[in-house]
Amino acid sequence: MPQIRLISTSIVSPTRHNDESTHQIELTPWDLRLLKLEYIQKGLLFRKPADKEVNQNLIQHLKASLSCTLNIFYPLAGRLSLVENQENTACFFINCNGVGAHFVHAAADGVRVADILDPVYIPNDIVHNFFSMNLVGNYEGISKPLLVAQVTELVDGIFIGCSINHAVIDGTSFWHFFNTWSEISRSGSVHDNVASQISTSNSPVFGRRFLDGLIDLPVQIPFSQIQIQEKLVPHTTSSSNYIQRMFHFPKEKVAGLKAKANAEMSINSISSLQALMAHLWRATIRSTRHDMTTDQEIIYRVAVGLRQRMDPPLPEKYSGNALLTVPVKSTVADLLHHGLGWVALQINKAISSITAEETKKYLEDWVKCPTFSSNTRGVSTAIWSSTSLLTGSSPRFNVYGNDFGWGRPLAVRSGAANKNPGKLTVFPGAEEGSVDFQVCLLPGTLESIGDDAEFMEAVQPVLT
Repeated sequence: MPQIRLISTSIVSPTRHNDESTHQIELTPWDLRLLKLEYIQKGLLFRKPADKEVNQNLIQHLKASLSCTLNIFYPLAGRLSLVENQENTACFFINCNGVGAHFVHAAADGVRVADILDPVYIPNDIVHNFFSMNLVGNYEGISKPLLVAQVTELVDGIFIGCSINHAVIDGTSFWHFFNTWSEISRSGSVHDNVASQISTSNSPVFGRRFLDGLIDLPVQIPFSQIQIQEKLVPHTTSSSNYIQRMFHFPKEKVAGLKAKANAEMSINSISSLQALMAHLWRATIRSTRHDMTTDQEIIYRVAVGLRQRMDPPLPEKYSGNALLTVPVKSTVADLLHHGLGWVALQINKAISSITAEETKKYLEDWVKCPTFSSNTRGVSTAIWSSTSLLTGSSPRFNVYGNDFGWGRPLAVRSGAANKNPGKLTVFPGAEEGSVDFQVCLLPGTLESIGDDAEFMEAVQPVLT
């Protein structure tokens, strides 16, 4: 197993103090329900800069540009706070105290870019160690940093991986932060005025005013501090009995699946992503159908963004969580008997059911009866991967535009956090219009999918 050598860990704080960065930000039900899950972990692989001077100053430059970025995303330099009230309730909020994020500098001695990109299956023993905060729960942000950026030097490459508390931001906000950091780094200057200029045109919105008149803030969780902490401690262990693979769908294959799905149902409302998810769901069930009865219920859970589903819509740059997971249900027989279009339409209908009224009702109901999303570690992985899939992330995120000053990234990878057999993470492909899926499944299932001619007909090797 390749060893990741820790070189240094530093505290990175905003370069300047401002009045806004001293206040607290209340957590919404969308944030609070994620306290039991783990940090978001996403990162990018780059070729090592050809310029020797850039290489020599790389770590210091990335630290300085991160510090400037924290002037804009100042909550990430804070911590979570838990306050117990007299009436046996408790509240969480982000304390914007500026105590700092962490910056980890590491080296993967002997590891090359090809060692990450060439294998059919993602080398988890390497990639997972490109991230800090593995198996750390979001609720632990009370005492641990909300952001840890790890820069790992390879023989011929650089991996920049970020672990950010999921109770503070979602995927949309994660990539907004990453895009801003890369833009400041790429500018070549890390002075405050650069960050101020970027902030003016690209400033995140932290306010929760859209909840006025809907629910009261701070949300009063009807448990004592001790009860909350007991509920948030996961009774699970790390699961390593899965493998992962990147499936690359080129633009023309994506368009073909979308056209096929819509033609089968004589409609035009099925999206490219919905057709792709249906294609992958059907392949997964074909690979595991011998382990299930034909009338067995199967579920595909899809994380749906809510910014544009609220009435009025949330600001595009709203920073926080704004997503819900919608279940799509079928039986093994129905999914295999019907074609791609029917399956895609079930996904389409489930996503379309998430209206502004539904999102508001969820917020109101959660305040009355709080529940916390739970990682499925500890549940039988055979049951999980055969009957339930989950897709997170989005092909709309700006991933390959993250040039830190020495070129576009080669690839995107996610870490070990919140990984279970059945987790399907979607990213944009390197070329416009293409889509990548990072698929996490039991070895037998994923190997069978790779041998499924119907599924693989739409797949091409990931471009490097």
